[in-house]
Amino acid sequence: MSKTKQDTIVLLPWIGRTAKFMDFYISDFFKERGINLSKEQFIVLKHLYDTDGLVQNQLAFITNRSKTALTRLIQTMEKKGLVCRKVSRKDMRINHVYMTEFGRQTWEKSKPYFDEIVHELQKGITNEDLLIMKKSLQKIQVNINKKTNINQY
Repeated sequence: MSKTKQDTIVLLPWIGRTAKFMDFYISDFFKERGINLSKEQFIVLKHLYDTDGLVQNQLAFITNRSKTALTRLIQTMEKKGLVCRKVSRKDMRINHVYMTEFGRQTWEKSKPYFDEIVHELQKGITNEDLLIMKKSLQKIQVNINKKTNINQY
C-alpha cells in the first residue's frame, strides 16, 4: 500500500512550533520568578559558565547564531550587566566574552529553574520516547549536514 500525502507525517512544523512555545514558556517562567532572562541569554550564560572568556566568534558558532545576531544579544546582555567584552591582547580584532559577577549570580539563580522547566516539559514522556526523539533529531541533522556545509555541534 502506498502512502498518500495525508499519511505522511511532517516533523518540521512541529519542531518549529514547539521551539517557539518553549521560548515563550521559558521566558515567562523566568519572569514570574523575577529573572529577566531569555532562553538565548540563558544559553550564552551556560556556555560562559562552562568556559568563561570565550571568543565572540566561537560563541556565535556554538550557540548557532550569526555573528551579527550574537553581537546584538551580547550588547543586550552587557546593558543588563550579565556579561562584558574584552579585546584580546594578542589580536585587537578579537573580543572575549566574560560573565560578570551579576551574570554568575543570575546563572546560579536561573539554573535550578531551568532544570525544573526541563522536568516539567518532559513529564509523561518515557526515556524510550526521549531516546527515539533524540535519534530522530540526530538523523535530521545528519541529513542536513549531507546537503549543506553546516557543521553539527
